Amino acid sequence: MSARTTRVRLFAAATVALAALSLTACEDGSATGLRTTSASSDTTAQTGTDAAASGDTAAKDTAGTNGANGTGTGTDTAGKQNSTTTENNADASVAGDCSADDVEITATEVSSPINHLLLTATNTGSKTCSLPTYPAARFGEAQSVPPVVEASKPQALTTLEPGASGYAGVLLSAGDGSAANGRTETALTIPFDDGSVATVSLPAAGVHVDDSLSVTYWLTDRATALTY
Repeated sequence: MSARTTRVRLFAAATVALAALSLTACEDGSATGLRTTSASSDTTAQTGTDAAASGDTAAKDTAGTNGANGTGTGTDTAGKQNSTTTENNADASVAGDCSADDVEITATEVSSPINHLLLTATNTGSKTCSLPTYPAARFGEAQSVPPVVEASKPQALTTLEPGASGYAGVLLSAGDGSAANGRTETALTIPFDDGSVATVSLPAAGVHVDDSLSVTYWLTDRATALTY
């Protein structure tokens, strides 16, 4: 074999080897590129999924917080309004005791029935109040007050709104003059449950009373008060 032939074969072998190495490198690079792209895509997709999940969680948390806050605020406000409303209704339904300072009592002699006096109590104040159960009328210097007619007892205390009136009848003396201890009285006082006392004006000539003296409970109807 000549030297020339040997060089040609070596050159051909070297060329084949170089071509093989080049092909291997290209295949590796392509594979690497594909794997890198796939990994990058997977990472991007995962990142996007995580971001979406995070966004959903944040939205839910925000909605939950806002919903909770909204509900809590609404409930508290309604509770306060209901509480306020309940307290106002309770105040309106429970009247305080009347006082001589805000109730004016007048005494009027009536022609029928005979020997009767009509007491009228008018609320001159600005608040609703309840009268005592009956007028503990004290005539002159009497040591006791007249008994109350139990048959006249109402179902509830007589409550007066501002400007309203309550009534009580007073039997002054027996119609036939049969009762003992007849006398003329010119002064009348009526106490209230709060300790105040009203001074009631009587006719200038006074009124004749005896042991028949009695009073009705405070009532809301004038005619009823004069029935007993």
